[in-house]
Amino acid sequence: MASDSYLKELGQFLKAQRAKLSPRTVGLPDSGGRRRVAGLRREEVALLAAISTDYYTRLEQGRIQPSAPLLTTLAQVLHLDDEQRDHLFELTGRQTGRPRRGAAQKVQPQLRRLLDDLTVTPGVVLGRRMDVLAWNPPAAALLTDFAQLPMGRRNYARVLFTDPRMRSLYADWRTVARDAVSQLRTLSARYPDDARLTALVGELSVLDKDFGQWWAGDHAPPRNLGTRRFRHPVAGELVLDGDALTCGINSDQVLVVWTAEPGTSSYDGLRRLASRAGTIRA
Repeated sequence: MASDSYLKELGQFLKAQRAKLSPRTVGLPDSGGRRRVAGLRREEVALLAAISTDYYTRLEQGRIQPSAPLLTTLAQVLHLDDEQRDHLFELTGRQTGRPRRGAAQKVQPQLRRLLDDLTVTPGVVLGRRMDVLAWNPPAAALLTDFAQLPMGRRNYARVLFTDPRMRSLYADWRTVARDAVSQLRTLSARYPDDARLTALVGELSVLDKDFGQWWAGDHAPPRNLGTRRFRHPVAGELVLDGDALTCGINSDQVLVVWTAEPGTSSYDGLRRLASRAGTIRA
């Protein structure tokens, strides 16, 4: 256990590190007005770390000792380098400040082959945190070109809440978005020590008012994908059936596909998108 003096030093260290950051540095909106404190506010750090402002305040006051998973999250939120992260852990008597680095998520080869064989059907492979691990050209034509996003921002939930085009693309955006929140809540319960997942929830809670309200609201279980209505700028109105296929050897990876009944206008719309993506001839 850390002594009181070390916990007070921990609080001073946290305060000094947040003073070095700006909202823009961590992806938060900046109103441009004059700020009463240098750097991030306590409530902003607390939101990014998915803890209460009161709890974070007590951390800076040296009144409580944080858990190792929370220290890992704070190290990410405050953009600490390896040396600073180690110092953060040393102040609480922990053995190391370096998070366990599991193997990077890579799409399973059989899912990649299946995805490549879908020439008309849009499909994406989602990983442990709803990260988009792979997609095919029809999915890029239907949703967005994930290749244009930095790898660290290829997350389906993040795109839903931060890309304004999603709100007009999905005719039932609020239903889709609430289902994504429910899915993230299920993942958070399954992986409570996942610092990246915690940071994602904290970021979206700050960036989007709806996300924050739904995350703090009733805990409805995630629903099956079911039928979704799209208002696509090229293909027009689409009514598509969504299905999720879990990988047999890695349950963290799910292939999500959208299909339409042959002979319908939605099926014809998917073929127009596939033609535009270059996977079939018009």
